[in-house]
Amino acid sequence: MAAGGAALKILHLEDNPGDAELVRAFLHEDGIVCEIIRVESLTEFEKILRENGVDLIVSDFTLPTTDGLSALSVARKVRPEVPFIFLSGTIGEERAAEAVRMGATDYILKDRPLRLVTAVRRALRESKENKRSGSLEAQLRLSQRMEVVGRLAGGVAHDFNNLLTVISGRSEIVFSELGPTHPCSEDLSEVLEAASRAASLTRQLLAFSRQQVLQPRILDLNALIRDLTRMLRRLIGEDLELTTHLAPGVLPVKADPGQLEQVIMNLAVNARDAMPDGGRLSVETLIEDLGEEYARRNLDMKPGRYVSLSIGDTGEGIAAENLPFIFEPFFTTKEPGKGTGLGLAMVYGIVKQSGGHINVSSEPGRGSLFRIHLPGIEEAPEEVQPAGGARSVPGGSETVLLVEDDEMVRAVTARMLRKIGYVVLEAPHPMLALQAAENHPGDIHLVVSDIVMPVIDGWEFVRRLRVARPLVKALMMSGYPGRGFPSAQMDFPSVVYLPKPFSAEVLAVKVREALDGNNR
Repeated sequence: MAAGGAALKILHLEDNPGDAELVRAFLHEDGIVCEIIRVESLTEFEKILRENGVDLIVSDFTLPTTDGLSALSVARKVRPEVPFIFLSGTIGEERAAEAVRMGATDYILKDRPLRLVTAVRRALRESKENKRSGSLEAQLRLSQRMEVVGRLAGGVAHDFNNLLTVISGRSEIVFSELGPTHPCSEDLSEVLEAASRAASLTRQLLAFSRQQVLQPRILDLNALIRDLTRMLRRLIGEDLELTTHLAPGVLPVKADPGQLEQVIMNLAVNARDAMPDGGRLSVETLIEDLGEEYARRNLDMKPGRYVSLSIGDTGEGIAAENLPFIFEPFFTTKEPGKGTGLGLAMVYGIVKQSGGHINVSSEPGRGSLFRIHLPGIEEAPEEVQPAGGARSVPGGSETVLLVEDDEMVRAVTARMLRKIGYVVLEAPHPMLALQAAENHPGDIHLVVSDIVMPVIDGWEFVRRLRVARPLVKALMMSGYPGRGFPSAQMDFPSVVYLPKPFSAEVLAVKVREALDGNNR
């Protein structure tokens, strides 16, 4: 039987119909259910091989219009992964050895047909093992490539986000002082919009390299999809049909809801672009128990219960030669200007950082299916508090110690804080900040610290500061917190985190959150 319990599909290059029936009879007698497609010419052989998914090739060696070695050469070029067995009455030892050197799996003499069943079973077993090994190697290569590019992306994002903090921060300050009626206000709005788009790109860079800071919580995947349905319908347009098949009940997963929504939206956009003439987008959820065999075929997966999300389309599909590269950053088959090549890379990174796994099956002209597996959670989903209405930017009069090694970022952040009432002490690096804290006679209510700094990082700085000032609260900020962020944050579970770049309003809200909360 082929994968999934279907009949084994055999392409048989043979001019004698009786020999093809003999093959079917021998395999059937041994319990192998098969469908045999018999062809007599090399042209027909190649056509079937290109158009149909076959599991096994059986070929005579000498035929009226061609020969077995020519067929073997075509098969190795078109479908090299499919086992190829010669079944002939005329092949000799010398030709058999040549055939094996060219890639034939085995050869059987027609006067010894009993060995056919053994050869077929062995060929299928080896093919399955080769596919599994090849898949794992491909997954490992992708993981290694993502690791290398991710390290580069992290370094770029750190410096880039510092620059964006200055650009957007200074633009906001000028905009607020000039007012919306000033002749330059439109230009400043364009600067802020460009900075926002650039910040979105850096978030994508950090997402695919699995280095962004997630805010996971236990949520119901079904509920999240129901909430997204209306937006998805608007996104894909009226020409496409949207169908959802959600497993009954609640499906708890632990993920960042905003990032998971981004995954679904990105896959929906890709599906829409693959169906310019209309089609169907399907979203399905279910609970699956994935065993040892599935885990062995997929890198970094463990057997267990998973919540699965499938997003499929009936579009153009993905060419086989492109499938190994679709999750790589900057790889795109779209026209210039139509895509950055970061969408699927971001999807891959978010899923992996959430402890999940993603794979794709696709065929040109038959659409694509993306399947995401997230570890199942036994706990009940957390209740989401409704967002409050519009509110004024919060300020205060407390003393804040600001530690930032980038002079321009430190200057604009200090100005934002002073503008809403805070007393700000500035320090360019942690050692001077510790000295400033020691010399300051009054209270220090909050430290706002960058994470990535020379000599010691922000986490170690906060530890040392709290020896002398145990009541000080902390707000940590960074354009790229680094791979040590999750483990370091465990020592400060309630510390508020502020990603760069940030607006004056977001900074004000986060500072107030840190001061008013129990983030010790």
